[in-house]
This record gives sequence, C-alpha cells and structure tokens, in this order.
Amino acid sequence: MENVMNAIANVNSAINGVVWGIPMLILIIGTGIYMTVGMKFFQITRIKHWMNETFLAIFKKKHVTAHTGKGESSISQFQALSTALAATIGVGNIAGVAGAIITGGAGAVFWMWLSALFGMMTNYSENVLGIFYRRKNAKDEWSGGAMYYLQDGLKNKKVIGVLAKPLAILFAVFCVLASFGIGNMTQVHEIASSLQDTFSIPPLATGIIIAVVAALVILGGIKAIGNVAEKIVPFMACAYILGTIIVLILNFKSIPSVFGAIFSNAFGLRPIAGATVGMMIKQAMTMGFKRGVFSNEAGLGSSVMVHSASNVKEPIVQGMWGIFEVFFDTIVVCTLTAFTVLCSGLVDLETGEILTASTGASLVSEALSEGLGSLAGGFVAIAVCLFAFTTVLGWSFYGTKSCEYLFGTKATIVYKVIFVVCIIFGATMSFDLAWAIADTLNALMAIPNLIGVLCLSGTVFAITRNYTERKITKTNPNAKPMLSFDPAIQEMQEKAMAEEEQQ
Repeated sequence: MENVMNAIANVNSAINGVVWGIPMLILIIGTGIYMTVGMKFFQITRIKHWMNETFLAIFKKKHVTAHTGKGESSISQFQALSTALAATIGVGNIAGVAGAIITGGAGAVFWMWLSALFGMMTNYSENVLGIFYRRKNAKDEWSGGAMYYLQDGLKNKKVIGVLAKPLAILFAVFCVLASFGIGNMTQVHEIASSLQDTFSIPPLATGIIIAVVAALVILGGIKAIGNVAEKIVPFMACAYILGTIIVLILNFKSIPSVFGAIFSNAFGLRPIAGATVGMMIKQAMTMGFKRGVFSNEAGLGSSVMVHSASNVKEPIVQGMWGIFEVFFDTIVVCTLTAFTVLCSGLVDLETGEILTASTGASLVSEALSEGLGSLAGGFVAIAVCLFAFTTVLGWSFYGTKSCEYLFGTKATIVYKVIFVVCIIFGATMSFDLAWAIADTLNALMAIPNLIGVLCLSGTVFAITRNYTERKITKTNPNAKPMLSFDPAIQEMQEKAMAEEEQQ
C-alpha cells in the first residue's frame, strides 16, 4: 500500500509541476486582469454599489435573506453566498496561509492579495455566466456552472465551437474528481489532524463521525446544505475574525514591520544574490497564487454552481456576490491569518526563517496562543472543524451538479454515497499527498473554465453594460434586461421581476 501511495505521489508531483507552472499562473492572473480592464475596474470603481447590493443588503433588504417556499427548489441569495463561502472558507484560510508563508515567505501574502483583486472579477464573470446560462433540471431545480456556459455559450463560436461539449465534459469530470480532493479528503485530513493533536481523538473515529453527520445533510440536497451553511458560516467567521483581531491588537506595533516584510519579500528587495532573489520571488508568487486560488476558488468555476441555485433574477446581482465572496475570503480572512502568524514573533521578518517546528494549523494555533493563551489550541481546532466541515458540504454540491451533468439526476445518489465514504479515507490520508492532489485538480478545473470565461467575455461585458445603464448610471433605464440565453427563461424572469416591482 505504501508503494502505491508513493507512486501516486510521484506521478501527481510531476503533473503538479507542469500544470502549476508559469503558463498556468499567467492564465489565471491574465484572465482576471483582462476581465478587470474590460469592465473598467468594476470591483474598485463600483465598490459602493456592490457593497450595497451584497453585504449591506443583508441588513436592509428582506428578499436577500428570505427563505424560499417549501415547494420551491431554489435558495435565497444569502444562502447561496453562505454555501459558497462554506466551500471557500476552509483549511486554505488557516493551514493553507500558514503553509504559504512557510514555503514562500511573507511575500506570498502580497501575491494572495493580487490574486484576490483580479480574482474578484473572474469570480464575478463566472457567476454572471452561470446565471445567464443556467436551466431547470428534471427536479425543477436550477442547474448552472461552467459546464453549461461552456456547452451553450461556446457551441456557436467559430473554431472553438467544436470543443464546446468536450470542454464542458472535461470540466465536469475534473470537478467530480476535485470534490474528493480539495473538497473532501484535504478538509477531513485537517479536521482529523487538529482533533488528534488537540484532543487525542483517533483519525478513524473522526472520519466516521464526520461521514455520518455529513451524510444527514448532503442527502437533503441544496436546501438542507443552504440551511446549515447560513447558520454556521456567519458564526464561525465572526468568531475566528475576533480571535485574530485580539492577537493583532496585542501586537499592533509589529504591523508596520509586517507590511514591510510582505512587500520586500514579494519583490526581492533584500540585498541577496540575484539568482536567489529570483527564486524567492518565484516561490512567493507560486505559493501566493496557489493558496489564493485554493482559498477563494476564483477561476475554478466551482462556486458558480451554488450561486446558480439562487432565486436571483439579475445575473449581475449574483456576480456582485461573487466579488464579495473573494473579498471576504482572501482580503479579510486570509489576511487576518497571515498577520496573526507574522506578528506573533514565530517568523523572523528579516530573513523569513520560521522560528518554530509547528506547521499548518498548528502554526496558527501557536500564534493565537499569545492572545488566547491555553484556549488557542481548542479554538483553532474547532475553527478548522467548522471551516473544513462546511467546505465538505459545499463541495459535495459541486460534485453532485457535475455528476448530474455527466450522468443525469438519478446518478447523483451514487455519487453522494461514494463522497461520504471517501470522508473516512481522508481522515487517515498523508498530509502532503492530500494537498498535492488538491493543487493538481484545482489547476485541471481552471483550464477549461478560464477558456470559457475568456471566450465569453463579450457576453459578460454586454450584460454588465446593460445592468450599469439601467441600474447604476441610469442612462438607459428602460432597456430590456439581459437575464438568460434561453428566451423561455428570459420571459419567465422578466415576468417575475415585474411582479416583484408591483408588490
């Protein structure tokens, strides 16, 4: 068995080195830059508008958080965000950030920020396309995602049209596989490790318990997942943010030095030999982008599947939730984790040397112990459990929708059973192998998805322009909204919007 695992690790390492090379990083960041420029830095110039339509709308607009009726299969906008955040806020925000700092130095944080800045518009574009190209399945549920906008959006394009269906199938296959890696075994491994280190609970016992609890939720479908996510995500996020802020307040004098270390390490400003500087910058960039993508998933085309299940009518509205998702996940949560570690004294800010044997979540736990004392270990263990468990729930939905696309709705029950069983295997899996597999599958998902986003960028620009002229600048308030590629769905959504305006 050990030889088989070593062989898998060696093959995966070779693939990982290829797919996560410079071309992959250029594709990811390049797509974000292109979409950002094409929409005139929407995430910055329209920040007031998208904050009002997302985070602030939670407190001002009842329809954003209102649950749909029992007979409806869609979920509210807030439930869609919570489920998407449940899948994105996971061990990447704790163990992943710590690992990026250990391997890539403080400079990795800067590249995480950059990936998030441009990733906001990549995620926005994915959500816009997801809503625009979604359709109803046999159970009258909304089904959307990269496989649908690849299939229906590209089929009439010259040259690339013949690849529309193959690319859609490839994405769905990679997503199903990724759901077992990034969304299952990696997350469960971190839960098992944290509970074993903190409370001496055997990994196998942890795996069995998680599998049973997850099965109860996963078999209930998207509404059950959404109901659980909207309760756990706000609680876990607020608790974790509060804990990290306490440490930052206690170490506020170190914050300027941390900023200095991040930028000097990111651009190799320290007086070190040229070749060494080049390696440092490459390592910081690679780890920053890899962990940034692992954390916020912008470019993977994953979270769009749950966003597409929302009861929203306007594609742009759900697109703006995508911007907020990346902002909250990376700019807020990942940054707080990074600063907690870098301000703790466990990292030499001049040399980048790690002054402790702790890694991953254990490093974050040790950093938090300065502010939380003996409670830090239990606090981080519980945070990892909640973060990772909700990620498992979110990714089970992504895998389910991809399985549905490939084999139909009847096949999804088989997928769900296999997914739950894999939770047990994840609890006892090698740490390095789990992360390596997750990195590889991230990249394989991103390739067909980003091809779709780039080829359909004109559609995203047109929908954004249409919404902006109607709702923001109001230069053409009576223009017909662009809601769906399907005339029947377009008509249905227009009618629903008219009814809402009359109420």
